[in-house]
Amino acid sequence: MWDDWIAEASAAREAAGLTRRLRPRGPDDGVVDLAGNDYLGLSAHPDVRRAAAKAAMLWGGGAGASRLVTGTLTLHGDLEDELADWLGQPGALTFSTGYHANLSIVGALADRTAHVVSDAHIHASLIDAVRLSRAQLTVVPHNDVDAVRAALAARPGVRTLVLAESVYSVLGDEAPLTDLAEACAEHGALLVVDEAHGVGVHGPGLVHRRGLAGRPDVLVTATLSKSLGSQGGAVLGPRAVLDHLVNTARPFIFDTGLAPASAAAALAAARISRARPDLSDTIRARVTGLAQTLGVPAPAGAVLSVPMPSPEAAVAAQANLLAEGVRVGCFRPPSVPDGVSRLRVTAGAGVTDEDWDRAVKAIDVIVGDVR
Repeated sequence: MWDDWIAEASAAREAAGLTRRLRPRGPDDGVVDLAGNDYLGLSAHPDVRRAAAKAAMLWGGGAGASRLVTGTLTLHGDLEDELADWLGQPGALTFSTGYHANLSIVGALADRTAHVVSDAHIHASLIDAVRLSRAQLTVVPHNDVDAVRAALAARPGVRTLVLAESVYSVLGDEAPLTDLAEACAEHGALLVVDEAHGVGVHGPGLVHRRGLAGRPDVLVTATLSKSLGSQGGAVLGPRAVLDHLVNTARPFIFDTGLAPASAAAALAAARISRARPDLSDTIRARVTGLAQTLGVPAPAGAVLSVPMPSPEAAVAAQANLLAEGVRVGCFRPPSVPDGVSRLRVTAGAGVTDEDWDRAVKAIDVIVGDVR
């Protein structure tokens, strides 16, 4: 029974051009990497590497226990203080992944008696978080503030979370954070903003840049695995909310603390990012220039999504670019909210100017042939 079911599912994926396969890579394969999320190029920065190695030698390979047992290290406190200060928040709490940060903030604040208003394009981790919380759910059209207001007005007096990303990972567009915060304030709701693609690319993030940092009704989640080149996640906001997570968030309570090497690497990367605003300037110049070359709108973040006519066309273009020494990402259903397959090109600051120029020429030719 199970063998037949798995075989049928595999055949259906293959027929639709949606089969995914793992492709291990070495530490340096000579390919220009425009597929990853190391937006600022800090994962390989000498200071970040040294910090990770030093922490591993000092603390060992892991935290050794959950945070509430013996897995809270002074290193965690240093990282949380740095993140809170940088993002202009009262406090921060770190997790082993950004996925866990999102599961925790929703799961700890929402239950069957709560209401969640979710943008249609939010990340899978937030979707899963809502499912696990069993809260009442209203999904609103993407970036539609009027729909959010209507959803809030429809359930007055109910504890409500509004979920959004500062920069959306597929389309690369920016959320109307100021208007969303205003709508939440009008109805006593909490706004939860996933800054996975905002922090670093926009300095301390778009919540900070829009003047919303530190507000008690605007909570932030972030990942340490993109601009900070490490691994882990964080929730930032009022101390009372963080204390509530410490006592109720299952992904925090029952998970081993963030590994020392990851915490130290993220701390070093955060300090470099704060001192190097030119890195985000490089991203903006590159992603804008590439968008102009391909004739597509420039995104608000570091990732340019290039629509393709089919999943097969996207996979073919990706393979042809790899043959030219350029690695790009490929989004296909069900990873895209609108069903449109796309190439995903990261305009990171860690690529040399020479490699970037060569990659852009290859992308222009190969994408033009397929489209």
